[in-house]
Amino acid sequence: MLEWLTIETEKNRNTENAMQMEKYMKNQFTFLGIKTPERRKITTQLYKETGLHKQPFNSDLVSTLWNKDEREYQYIALDYINKQLKNFTKEHLLLFQNLITTKSWWDTVDMLAQKPIGKIAAKSPSIIDETIEDWSTDKNMWLRRTALLFQLKYKEKTKEKLLYEYIKRNADSKEFFIQKAIGWALREYSKTNPISVRNFIQQNELPKLSVREGSKYL
Repeated sequence: MLEWLTIETEKNRNTENAMQMEKYMKNQFTFLGIKTPERRKITTQLYKETGLHKQPFNSDLVSTLWNKDEREYQYIALDYINKQLKNFTKEHLLLFQNLITTKSWWDTVDMLAQKPIGKIAAKSPSIIDETIEDWSTDKNMWLRRTALLFQLKYKEKTKEKLLYEYIKRNADSKEFFIQKAIGWALREYSKTNPISVRNFIQQNELPKLSVREGSKYL
């Protein structure tokens, strides 16, 4: 399976695309230069050939893909994770924590926060007190960002008090990605409860970037 995947991705290597993609990602990672439509054609063929998406979740495959150098392999792992969302339980949390804190950047962390972490927390709310609570003040910025974003798609099911508490804990952060996450979380929740978000922004001292982002729909 991995040999086939490697052969297929190498066939689609594009040096010019890779240079542009690496530049866009601030040269954090190397790329093969495979854009999303082409990558998804490869994974669609993989699923067709192997039935992988219908089999029990293969955490070893995800870890192997994550350890590969080129960023597209992490994207392939994320595509596979997205196919398996209904199968995740709190027992998978450590795997996702490792993915969040390895080769970390917004392109992988944000998907992991909203999808598998969000799904697991909705299914097993106990992980909030057991794990995500600690993430909200962790020295690792990406775990803090995850704590801010895991409810992003919860809409009316958002635990408002929890969201606001995590924001207040991080409101003095100078990190761009934390300030941006605060704004994004507020902006998304404002679609559901604009009055609450407006009051929260007015009553709390937040970074200017967070206020600007959070107020876009108010």
